[in-house]
Amino acid sequence: MRPEPIRIEPIFSPRLWGSRSLAPLYPEKSNLAEPLGEAWLTGVDCKIASGPLAGKSLGEAWSAMPPDWRGTLLAFCKEFPILVKFIFPQDKLSIQVHPDDVYAAAHEQAAGGKGKTEMWHAVSSEPGASLLLGLKPGTDKKRFLAAMKENRLEDVFQSHPVNAGDTFFIAAGTPHTIGPHVILCEVQEYSDLTYRVYDYGRVDGRGKPRELHIEKALEVMKFGVAAPSKVTPVQLPSDCVRKTLLVACSYFAAERWEFRATVQAESSNENFEIWVILDGTGHIHWQGAPLAYQRGQCWFIPASLGKFSLQPEQSTSVIRTYVPDLPRLWAELRQAAVPETQLAQTVFA
Repeated sequence: MRPEPIRIEPIFSPRLWGSRSLAPLYPEKSNLAEPLGEAWLTGVDCKIASGPLAGKSLGEAWSAMPPDWRGTLLAFCKEFPILVKFIFPQDKLSIQVHPDDVYAAAHEQAAGGKGKTEMWHAVSSEPGASLLLGLKPGTDKKRFLAAMKENRLEDVFQSHPVNAGDTFFIAAGTPHTIGPHVILCEVQEYSDLTYRVYDYGRVDGRGKPRELHIEKALEVMKFGVAAPSKVTPVQLPSDCVRKTLLVACSYFAAERWEFRATVQAESSNENFEIWVILDGTGHIHWQGAPLAYQRGQCWFIPASLGKFSLQPEQSTSVIRTYVPDLPRLWAELRQAAVPETQLAQTVFA
């Protein structure tokens, strides 16, 4: 099976807090009958739209593809490791927290047994947009429970304004919620474990409130830890493309590339890559026929693809994400003279 770039079709998920228009990423999804909150780009049920595995789900394709497509670091990984989404909130999400791997392995085997560490990158933002991430200094479990009982839970959170291009890293155990009027690209460890703490009194279409998971949330929540702030991205050396390392951890690394001229690239035999088109149109050139790309699409780049290029017709922005060899990445960034203080704000062990 010859390696080639393959396009993955998104799955759109209804959410109480979602939007009735997903423009400009998906202009065909406007004036919707029900609000959509998420577009899952690498869900295992997403369909492969092109290439030799077309028609299979991503989960089926992952099992069927040759090991050299996955890369040497992931050749024996049984489950697809990265979940990438777009999030379209027009209301606040629930206040929530995610468990880490140790807790999930002990208590959530039926749900996959994996924790959830994630990052958000703001694709767009309207004036006044904000999110809550981490607790204010001095907030212990007693103060948290008192605020929850008095319906003033937001008061104990750190609030962060959100502008287009901002990036936030959310380690497992960090309580959070997203506010309205932003579009986020989320890259995360592949897990859907969420413990809701507070849902603003909302009810579903049947008039029932969504389930809360307060006891588990309190067990995994990290009290006494300094609230995270906006990530400081690292500019990577490059000639004809603006490359920015947004964040890296053992589960994923994510970069943003921006370019107006043809960009030469080459896959690594260690890991596959996911390319998400944030803006622009053009073609992916490889050993076979050129493949057209456009905004909102998600592409899987096999580790064994080799050299390829992106030729834009319009100015293009993409998110490139992969599972890194974190010690090696750290060493490469040090060699590129990135200051340790900056690395500590972008690369998380």
